[in-house]
Order: sequence, then structure tokens, then C-alpha cells
Amino acid sequence: MPSRNRRLALGAAFAVVVLAATFVGWRFLRAESVPFAPVEPGRVPVRVSGPGTVQARVPVTLSSRVTAAVVSVSADVGDRVKAGQVLVTLDDRDLSARRAAIGGQQQSLDQQVEAARAGVARAKADLDLATIKQRRDEDLLRRGFVAQAVLDASNAALLSARAGLDNARATLGARDADRGALGHESRVADAQVAFTRLATPMDAVVTQRLAEPGTTVSPGTPILRLVDPATLWVAMRVDESVVGRVRAGQAAQIRLRSGEAFAGKVARVAMQSDAATRELDVHVAFDQPPERFAIDQEADVRIEAGTQEGLLVPLAAIKRDREGRAGVLKVVEGRARFTPVATGPSDERRILVRSGLAAGDAVVAVAAEVRDGSRVKAADAPPAPPAPAR
Repeated sequence: MPSRNRRLALGAAFAVVVLAATFVGWRFLRAESVPFAPVEPGRVPVRVSGPGTVQARVPVTLSSRVTAAVVSVSADVGDRVKAGQVLVTLDDRDLSARRAAIGGQQQSLDQQVEAARAGVARAKADLDLATIKQRRDEDLLRRGFVAQAVLDASNAALLSARAGLDNARATLGARDADRGALGHESRVADAQVAFTRLATPMDAVVTQRLAEPGTTVSPGTPILRLVDPATLWVAMRVDESVVGRVRAGQAAQIRLRSGEAFAGKVARVAMQSDAATRELDVHVAFDQPPERFAIDQEADVRIEAGTQEGLLVPLAAIKRDREGRAGVLKVVEGRARFTPVATGPSDERRILVRSGLAAGDAVVAVAAEVRDGSRVKAADAPPAPPAPAR
């Protein structure tokens, strides 16, 4: 009986060994049927992508230029306004009163100027009379009809008349100068009264309302912020390593966080790099600005920056090893061998390989489920690799 049990145990162990050997042979010696893809030269588009924010090339802030209380604000956020439209009215009573006071001073000064002109005319007449008398007395003295004292008095009167004319002219000049200075004050007062009516300089959209009626504002206080929607663009930052491929006029795709997508073009590439991040500003303008937008709204931008030639493999052929290195499963003597590669730009199906492969090599087209070192053979009808989610 023990001998029979021993034989049964040995038979069972032998069966387990046979099954295990069969499984190992089936698992590790059987060639797995997978799609192959040749490594071949080709061309892929070069795309420069990155996040950005919606900005406006022409932003305008309506700010107070005088200290006054806000009387009314006739526009709100989101309103579209026309060039020249008055949007903010400030209290102008103090400024208007000052302007009126200056007007009264101008009238008084005009009268003083006229009086000074009359004084000049009178001084001229006095000088003419003194001149005539001095000449007459001089002639009479030569003839012996008057004494020297009479001529001396005439000479003194002539000098006094000349001084009087000079004084009258100086007074007129001073009054004219005062009137000029007061005219400048009058123009300043007119301008300050005009500053109580704030109008938009362009067709625009109101993006911020920062003051309400009753608020006292001072020079520089912002009240409304506006943008010209025709000048909207997305400001993005591009690394120095790829910005050389970006040119003004290149087509771009702009996707807002709302999900809306818009066509655009590169409008400007900065020529000043950020010393800390080694990035440059690139501005991408909308071909057709969105109806609804928000300044500083986040957007994703993809710039079509030409094409690049090189060796191509399917996107699905790329996988990573345990160290995180990118590579492919290169077919070597019937086995899939992980081969690290340096990759470049890609399209929806293929990716450029900069190093690690040669033209004519074969790789596993869909590498996700294939193990490094496994035996492989070409599938009869290789499935098309799935397009990556974008």
C-alpha cells in the first residue's frame, strides 16, 4: 500500500512538472503575434505649445485727473461703448465756481489794460507838448527873449515827460503780462472742468468698474477699464530652445478654458528673454476675437511652426522602462528588445526619433502590452495604432 501511494505521488509530481514545463514553453518560448512597424524616414509638423493668458494690445483706463466726487457712471462691465461716449461724470461745482471767478478777474484786468493804454496815450501827448515847449524856449533863448532859467525848466519838463511815458508803457506791459497769466489760468480751469466728463477714446468693451456714484476720487484713481476687442491676443511664454522656430504670421490654434477654440496667428515674438526662466514672450492674435472673453483668462496655444524630417515610428511604439526612459521594442532576432531613443516632434500618429534607431529597423507598433525580451512575430494584419488624446 505504501508503494502504491508513492507511485501515485510520483505520478502527480511528474504531471505537475509536465504542466509547468508546458506553460513555461507556451508562455516564454511561443512567439507572440504582434504588429511590426518599419523605421522609415518622413516628415512631421513641428508644433510649439504652451499655456497663456488673454490680454489686449490696446487697454485703456479711465482715471480721474481732478479731485472730485463721482456723480454718475453710465457703463458697466461687459457694455460695448463707442468712441467719444461720456461714461463718467464728476462733480464740477467747485471747478466751475473757480472758472467763474477767473472770468471776473479777467474782466477787471481787461479794464486795467485799457486804463494803462490810455495812460500811455496821455504820456505820449505830455511828451509831445514838453518837446515843443523845450524847442520854443531854446529858440527864444538864442534870440534873447527869455532867460536861461526858462530853458532849464523846459528841459526838466521834457525829461519828466519822457519818464512818464516810460512808466506808462511799463504799467501797460505789466497789465498785459497779468492778463496773459490769467489767460493760462483760465485755460487750466476750462480743462479741469472738462476733466469732469470722462469719455472713451475708442470703441471698446468695459472690463472693470472700479468706482460708484458718491465716491470721491483723486488724480490717478481708476474708474473704468476698457479694452478694444479687435486687439485681443494671448500672451504665452516659450522656451528659448524652441522659440527659434516661431515666426510672426505662423498659424496657431487657441483653446480657452471654456472649451471654445479659435484660429489665430503669431503677432509678435519678444526679443528680451527672462534671465530666470529662459523664456520669451510670444503674442498670438485671434483671427476673429471671441464674443465673450475675460482679461487674464487662461488659454492653451498651439503654434504650427513648420515641419521637420527624420526617422519616424508610430506613437504607440513608444514606451518607458522602469527607469522612466523613453524607448521602443526593437525586433532583434525574433525578440522584442527595449531600446532607448531620443524623440522629437510628432503628429497624431507618428513621432520623430532623433537617435537610437536606424532606417530599416523594425519595432513593435503597439508596445504597451508587450514585454521586453519576449518572442514576437509579425501579425498578419497589424491594427492601426490609436491616436493619442490631445
